[in-house]
Amino acid sequence: MNIKRDILWRVYLAFIIVCLLGVAVIAKAVRIQTVEGKYWRVMADSLTTKYLPIDAERGNVLAEDGSLMATSLPFFEIRFDVSADGLKDSAFYNNVEALAQHMSLHFKDHSKNHYHQKLLRARKAGKRYLLIKKNITYPELQIIKTWPIFNKGRNRGGFIVIQRNKRVQPFDLLANRTIGFVRDSIAAVGIEGSFDSILAGVKGKRLMQRLSGGVWIPVNEEEEYSSIHGSDIVTTIDIELQDVLEYALMNAIDSNKADHGCAVLMEVQTGKIKAIANLGKNKGGNYWEQYNYAVGEATEPGSTFKLMSALALIEDGLANSNTIVDIERGHKKFYDRTMHDSENHDMTEITLKKCFEISSNVGFAKLIDYHYQHNPQKFLDRIHAAGLHEPLGFEIKGEGKPFIKQRKDKTWSGVTLPWMSIGYEMTMTPLQILAFYNAIANDGKMVKPYVVEKIQRNGVTVDSFSTTVLRENICSENTAKQLRRMLEGVVQEGTATNVKNAYYNLAGKTGTAKVLDKEFGYKQKTAYQASFCGYFPAENPRYSCVVVISSPSAGLFYGSKVAAPVFKEVADKIYATSFDMHPQVNSNKKVIAENFSDNYKGYHSDMAIISKVIAVKNIAADNENDWTEVKKQESRTVATSIKFNEKFIPDVTGMGLRDALYLLESKGLKVTVVGKGMVKKQSLQAGNTFQKGQEIIIELS
Repeated sequence: MNIKRDILWRVYLAFIIVCLLGVAVIAKAVRIQTVEGKYWRVMADSLTTKYLPIDAERGNVLAEDGSLMATSLPFFEIRFDVSADGLKDSAFYNNVEALAQHMSLHFKDHSKNHYHQKLLRARKAGKRYLLIKKNITYPELQIIKTWPIFNKGRNRGGFIVIQRNKRVQPFDLLANRTIGFVRDSIAAVGIEGSFDSILAGVKGKRLMQRLSGGVWIPVNEEEEYSSIHGSDIVTTIDIELQDVLEYALMNAIDSNKADHGCAVLMEVQTGKIKAIANLGKNKGGNYWEQYNYAVGEATEPGSTFKLMSALALIEDGLANSNTIVDIERGHKKFYDRTMHDSENHDMTEITLKKCFEISSNVGFAKLIDYHYQHNPQKFLDRIHAAGLHEPLGFEIKGEGKPFIKQRKDKTWSGVTLPWMSIGYEMTMTPLQILAFYNAIANDGKMVKPYVVEKIQRNGVTVDSFSTTVLRENICSENTAKQLRRMLEGVVQEGTATNVKNAYYNLAGKTGTAKVLDKEFGYKQKTAYQASFCGYFPAENPRYSCVVVISSPSAGLFYGSKVAAPVFKEVADKIYATSFDMHPQVNSNKKVIAENFSDNYKGYHSDMAIISKVIAVKNIAADNENDWTEVKKQESRTVATSIKFNEKFIPDVTGMGLRDALYLLESKGLKVTVVGKGMVKKQSLQAGNTFQKGQEIIIELS
């Protein structure tokens, strides 16, 4: 019994001991969680270090001539580890007042006492990552590095510098959306987005330490693994042409109170995009480059598609430019729908060329319906052969997909074919329309538009891009020739005579389309899309251009009145400054000498060359000024040096157009040119003061 009682006592005692140990463990755990938890969590955090990625310096986006269109500017965030291991009390308290003085004088936002107290409180609280200032420039950083305490660096002075790169576009609005951006939580767009992996470079690594609250601070001043900066993208954009295009488009959509608009200028033979502008209203009611309409917005092209209908008729041998069609005074019923020409007229039988020039809806609908109604697929096949049913494969993401209705579509009906012939019941982007027109200007060869020309590292080209032929021939040479004559006729005798000039020929087609409302169709208050697509000079096409302006609301809505003037302004500017486009001048000495019967001013080096031809012996090879005036006095010719005062309007009478444009535009004046030859009259009087942006008209004869 005693043995049994002893065993039971020992079991009971063991049980009591186990319970007491359990209570002690639980009590210790509770104490760690509640009383000591914060201490141990801080200790654990302070012992956590790891390598974190550091963004590389992003590559630049450049214009064709190397001008910066997008670049990264470094800005710095200054932090202070007030409890840095190497920052002794003596070093801190002996210099903190002087540091506060520097902060107050430099930042000019708080008093010396404010900064002094802030730093003292931070030291007492053991702050490890105190924010001093954001958005510090590099020159400022060099100054701040010299301040007391901070001049001891990271370990002994607690000086922490975090670099943040800010992306900027020096030309602001110009090609803003085409350049694009890459931002967190927003879909990347434009060149920045499409070439992000090339521009971004390779990230570096930096050893970081985590503080309480999840804040990470750098352990050392430098990166342990250096980043590799991104490559540069060189575009095909010409900054001067971009400025001209953007300005012309802005004037047009603003004066016509349009919702948005776009324009693209391209080299005919290469497909290089020289300028691309996209303007739409932002929330503040101002126009800005907020969406790439030229690339991404697919809409019904309207009458610009009649070029495709004409191509099909001629290429399939069903008509030619002299084929007669009865346009029935501009009204024709197809099944249950009546088609109208855009303007009332009394015309009946006219040629296909004339039909194209006046943009007769009825004429094209009748011809296409008559020849293809029993075999609509033949018409569709012709569209496919021209490549209008598929995207161009443009290198910037977001290209809109064209839609060409097919026979199998549920909405195909008896009126589909006639309405397709004039650019309805289908969608295309402005860039896709431009590529088609460009092919006609290029004798039938369709090239892919492109905007990125080279990839460079440290100024050395590592990859380049060139012309890509999408289709060698979208039509025969004879068809292209007839279509080009018809496009010239639109400007010479048709709907776009308002853009005709006496110095060189334009070719193109106007378009005026009703905008389809997805909910109400065409039955509600009508909105229009005005467009013009063409090329110049007509005889030897150098550039092609498309202009599309949506929902003009100032009373005008025709493509000829709203969009075509943009095309003309751009073409005139290019022609005026591209002397290789001009007809060759007879170089006979007698003819040149006769042209110098009146006073003539010009750039000195040019005048020195001309003097050898016209035998003006007293034009010296060197000159103290850049300009020279030649005057014929009785039987002799006299040359004198001219110096123009920068503050006043110069006298450009007697100058050639190139010299006059250079002199006036270099002063910031907006020049309008009338006529051709030498300057005979100017609207602003020479010697008067002027404002930049002020308009001056110069008359040539």
